[in-house]
Amino acid sequence: VGSIAKTMIGVSLMQLVEDNKISLDEDINKYLPFKVNNPYFPNEIITLRHIATHSSSLADRDPFYTDSLFHFNGEKTKPLGDFLFNYFTVGGKYYSESNFYNAKPGDYWEYSNIAAALAGYIVEVQTGKNLNVYTREKIFVPLGMKKSGWFLSEINRNNHAQLYRFKNNSLTKVGLYECTTYPDGGLRTSVQDLSRFYLALLNGGIFKKKRILLKSSSDQMQAFQFSESQKPVNINLEEKNEALFWRSKKNITLIGHGGTDFGLKTEMNSLLTKDIAVILFTNTELTNRDLAIAYYAIYDYLFEYGKQFKRNKIKIK
Repeated sequence: VGSIAKTMIGVSLMQLVEDNKISLDEDINKYLPFKVNNPYFPNEIITLRHIATHSSSLADRDPFYTDSLFHFNGEKTKPLGDFLFNYFTVGGKYYSESNFYNAKPGDYWEYSNIAAALAGYIVEVQTGKNLNVYTREKIFVPLGMKKSGWFLSEINRNNHAQLYRFKNNSLTKVGLYECTTYPDGGLRTSVQDLSRFYLALLNGGIFKKKRILLKSSSDQMQAFQFSESQKPVNINLEEKNEALFWRSKKNITLIGHGGTDFGLKTEMNSLLTKDIAVILFTNTELTNRDLAIAYYAIYDYLFEYGKQFKRNKIKIK
């Protein structure tokens, strides 16, 4: 489902905050077995709050990110911790000053997948469990998400959608793949399973008497973090805000997260009132303008359908 997976990192972090294992405002180096410092601002700390709001100054170096971290046709991925060590540590195999922005942490907004993967790795270090195992125990099993997993080995491949890219006016099949930085977008799930997760968070952390977060933690995670007095310089608060691995959409009329990867496009958003929400998956990458227009027209229609349903003007068929 692409970057919707980052909301799982958000929940995992808040669970660790509840367990007093981490703080969102401590130096992340307190929780890592190696040091991560921006070479342009070596004395400034980077926090999990910075990472979760995409203001950490940690960068996805292109084309390295897309060229080197996606593995198709059963090709083995690199161990997450080894990759992150080599990417962020001076002298590492993948280290470059281009892995960082020339901006103080907190001062500049730029979406970062690798930073999100680093947050997922911190969950692994602090729990002693890989993120796929931790989330299965703490999220999937309690919520009855039986068709969810991170790796192809964890799911029934017969249930996996065929992915496509639209190129040269025709559809091209995309093979199944995995990513070294799997926490940033490697989740595989169904709309039904993800609905259980989303309903829990829209309901203060609980679904069918199974609680995955305290209400206060759920509320904090979905609270917008930027204000006029404290925000990155390139954020216009009339257009965008960030929660903790949750995002505003459509000029801050919606909150949730979307996902884009090879062969897919997903959205999971609700109104700010949290009384109407829509999840939409498609197994085709939005590689041209017409596809994007069609996708978001369907999405807008589903929100209108939800509003009509709430007003009891339509019947379930």
